[in-house]
Amino acid sequence: MSYIVNEDVERYAADHSAPVPDFFRRLEEETRAISEIPQMMVGPLEGQFLGWLVRLSQARNVLEIGTFTGYSSISMGLALPDGGRITSLDVNEETTAVARRYAEEAGVAGRIDYRVGPAVEALTELDGPWNLVFIDADKPNYVNYYEAVLPKLADDGFIVADNVLWSGRVVEDDGEESTEAIKAFNDHVVADERVEQLMLTVRDGMTLIRPRPA
Repeated sequence: MSYIVNEDVERYAADHSAPVPDFFRRLEEETRAISEIPQMMVGPLEGQFLGWLVRLSQARNVLEIGTFTGYSSISMGLALPDGGRITSLDVNEETTAVARRYAEEAGVAGRIDYRVGPAVEALTELDGPWNLVFIDADKPNYVNYYEAVLPKLADDGFIVADNVLWSGRVVEDDGEESTEAIKAFNDHVVADERVEQLMLTVRDGMTLIRPRPA
C-alpha cells in the first residue's frame, strides 16, 4: 500500500525492481488476513531498501524495534554478512509467531532473535553496539527509543526511523496522538546537534540518522 507516492507509480517501481521470493507474497496475504492494520508491513520496496542498507553497510549487529509479521526483519536477515545477527523486539506474540514461521522458511531464523515484551524495558538490557537500528513501532515512544539506542550505536552505526511522514499528516497543524508524536520526533531529531539526518520520501517516509562526525 502506498502512502505518499501515487499507487500506480509505486507499482511501476516495484515492477522495475528485482522480484522478491514467493514467500513474501504469502506473508503479505497472511498479514492482510489476520491484521486490521496490514499497512504496518513494510512491503517489497521498503523491504528491499532495508536489505540494501544492510548489505552496503555490512551491518553485522542489527536492532529492530517493531517486528510485526516479519517482512522487514526477514528482508534484512537475507542481506546480513556471515555471522550477522538481528535482534527484533515486539509486544505482540501472535504476529511475532508469524514472523518466526516465515523466517524459518526463508532460512534466516538462525540469524534473528525475536523477543516479545515492551521494547522500552528490553532496551535497558541490550548493550549493542548496533551497526543499524530500525525503529518502526508505537509512535509515542519514538523519542524514547531514539534516546535509548543513540548512545549504543557502533562507530559506523546509524538509525532508520520509519513512518516519519505519516501519510502526509505531519504538515497539518493539528493531529491525533500518533501524528503529534511523529511531528515531535522529527523536530527532536532535526534539533539534535549530536546527529546528521536525511528524510526520504520512501513509502511513508524514512529518516536516516547517524552521529555527527567529530
